[in-house]
This record gives sequence, C-alpha cells and structure tokens, in this order.
Amino acid sequence: MQNQPKLASQTGTKTRRSSHTTQEWLDELLLIAPASILLFTFLILPFFMAGYLSFTDERLVPRPIPTEFVGLQNYIAVMKDPEFWQAFRNTAWFALLVVPFQCAISLACALLLNSELPFRSLFRSVSLLPLVTPMTVIAVIWAALYRIPDGFMNNILHLFGMEGYIDWLGDSKFAMPAIVLLSAWATFPFQMLIFLAGLQDIPMERYEAAKIDGAGPWQMFRYVTLPGLRNTNIFILIITTLQAFKLFTQVDILTHGGPLGSTNTLVRYMVQEGYTAQQVGYASAVAVVFVILVGAFAILQRVLLKNE
Repeated sequence: MQNQPKLASQTGTKTRRSSHTTQEWLDELLLIAPASILLFTFLILPFFMAGYLSFTDERLVPRPIPTEFVGLQNYIAVMKDPEFWQAFRNTAWFALLVVPFQCAISLACALLLNSELPFRSLFRSVSLLPLVTPMTVIAVIWAALYRIPDGFMNNILHLFGMEGYIDWLGDSKFAMPAIVLLSAWATFPFQMLIFLAGLQDIPMERYEAAKIDGAGPWQMFRYVTLPGLRNTNIFILIITTLQAFKLFTQVDILTHGGPLGSTNTLVRYMVQEGYTAQQVGYASAVAVVFVILVGAFAILQRVLLKNE
C-alpha cells in the first residue's frame, strides 16, 4: 500500500513526459509544415507530373486528338537526339570552366574583406552589387561590354596592342568563355560571403602560432587558412556545381544558344522544346533525364568527398 503513491507518481510522470513529447512532436511538425508544403508543391509534385507527361505525347496547345500514352518513346528520342547531347556537353563544359574560376575569385575577395583593407566597407558594398542585380539587367550590361567592334572588352585588348576585334558572342570559340566570365562575376558574391564566414570561423590563435614559428603569408594561407576552410570548400564546390547546371537566363538573352548551338544548355534546350516546339511530353522527358543526371552527379560528388 505504501508503494501506491509512488506508483501513481511514476505513472503521472510518464504521462506528463509522454504528453510533453507529443506536444514537442506536434510543434516540430507545425514548424516544418510551411517548408514541406512549398517543397512538395514546387519541387516534388512538378517532378512527378513531368514524369507522368514524359510517357505521353502531350503538346502545349490542346488538340482535337486526346493525349496518348507512348511509353518510352520520348526517352528513346532524347537518347538519339544530337542536340540534347550537344546541350549536355555545353553544360558540362560550362560547369568545368566556371566552378574553379568562380571559387578562386570568391576566395580572393573574401581574403581581401577579411584583411585590414582600407575602405573595406566600401569594397564590401560594391562587391555585393551583382548579388542584388537581376540577371537580366546584368546580361544586358555585359552585352554592351562585349559589343563589336568598340565594346569595353575589345578596347581593353586594343590597349595591349591587339589589332582587329573579337566577336565575343558571335564566335563559337569565344561565346562560352564570355558566358563563363559573365556568370562568374554575377554570382561570386554568394560564395564570397560563405568563404568570409568560414575565414572568420578560423581561430586567430592558429595564425599567431604560425607567426611565432616564422611562417610567411603564403605558408599561413597553405597550412592554416586552407585546412580551416576544408568544410567550406566542399559546401561551395557542391553548391557552385549545382548552380552551373541551371544556366539559362544569360544564355537566352545574349546568344540564344548560338552560335551553332555552342552555348545551348540543358535547361534552355528543355524550355525550347517545351514552349517553342510545344512538345511538352518530350520536354518532360528531357527534364526527368536532367534531374537524374544532376542527382547522380551530386551523389557522386558526395561519395568522392565523403572522407573529407
């Protein structure tokens, strides 16, 4: 009988704990509900809709003939389409060029902002301008810089003694590098801010110890800064690569995928097939293949960097 109050107390405690845990669980569900609804509405649901449409001959404009199930016909056509593979090669080439270039610019600017640079606040404000400027505006401005024969880029080359001019956006050899230069400049502030946060997270004691050991600026960068930014480097590498695969706006405004398809990307090719050619079923198949390729690349990158 003496144990009854104790048992009652234990039961009450368990009930309160269970009720408290349930309440916490409900609170967590409420917190993640808005993000989950948006994620489902704008990412998961469209992907499954694209997967469904990719097995049909759906067109953008309604036809008298109803939509029919065509099986794997669209996927077979995608695999045999040379324009699709050209767009894939262009996208991969763009990512290969822009990722190291953009990461190097971002890290250099972050190092400057993290140092005792005069007018550092002014430099920080100016360097963030591309981040708040729409890509359409940036593309129009850079179109003027690339203008022939008297654009800013050609005038710079004339100062170094070059004769004639370069058709930056009309020559297939220079069109993609021109897009890479524009894209790296337009989006580097995002990576720069992440690098800056990573730099400020490195303990100053490591630099002071390196100074005591007689390390110079390059040795401190190599043996203190780079190891301290290891996780930041991995994150930026993955984010920048995924951003590179989404290349569309600047290409659509500056080159329309030309010349001779040398700057056409997977995203632009997908939009072109869906809206211009009105082949919604075929464009959906391209979209599904694109998502699978990007997902596979992200997983491969994660596996290769797992030990890091």
